[in-house]
Amino acid sequence: MKLIVTRDYETMSRVALNHVQAHMYTGDNRRVNLSITAGKTPERLYQLFVEEYKGKPYFDQVHFYNFDEIPRAGEAVGVTMNDLNRMFFKPAEVPEVRIHPLDTRNWKDYDKKLMEDGGLDMILMGLGTDGHFCGNLSGTVEHFGMETRLVTKEACPLSYFEREGSPDHYVTFGPKTVMNARHLILIINGSHKAEITKKALFGPVTPEVPASVFQLHPNYTVIMDEAAAALLDG
Repeated sequence: MKLIVTRDYETMSRVALNHVQAHMYTGDNRRVNLSITAGKTPERLYQLFVEEYKGKPYFDQVHFYNFDEIPRAGEAVGVTMNDLNRMFFKPAEVPEVRIHPLDTRNWKDYDKKLMEDGGLDMILMGLGTDGHFCGNLSGTVEHFGMETRLVTKEACPLSYFEREGSPDHYVTFGPKTVMNARHLILIINGSHKAEITKKALFGPVTPEVPASVFQLHPNYTVIMDEAAAALLDG
């Protein structure tokens, strides 16, 4: 594990972008496959990313994948892709041919698709307050060998599904799908994440704290601000 603690959210966002871009400059035009997160944590990163990506032909070999999707009633595009379109894909003018959406129609074949595409070079993720990553909420992970999957209210009666407007199912990369990526990058900010950060990075590896499994990955980078790192020793 490589741990980077930055002064604040702005610095965290800039450092994280540098690490993402490091995967994009290959120098040999080989295909690069990146899976990136939606949510609040990467908002500033994407503002910066748009400026760096838009109109750059040397990024034509970079392909993007979402790692979870929450359907929206009556809408063709789910929550995750809607957020990624708004924050990055549309303003950066990423061609649709280089965006590979995961959704409730194709999830059964998605691990096979990833393999056929050459595997994921990097996944950029955030950390949930329950220790979740992607859609692997605490209480939904039976074991770390799970691949891309459908999570249903019937199988996992979580409080998440009881929120107003929430669907009764969603799809997500499983732990095995994520661990198959060549590089994991986790970004964390805010004091409200300090307790779970300590558990996920240095506590027991357990499905109860899903992101704890990343401790076993050989190429794992964590980038956080000082507030999120407040409870870490040293």
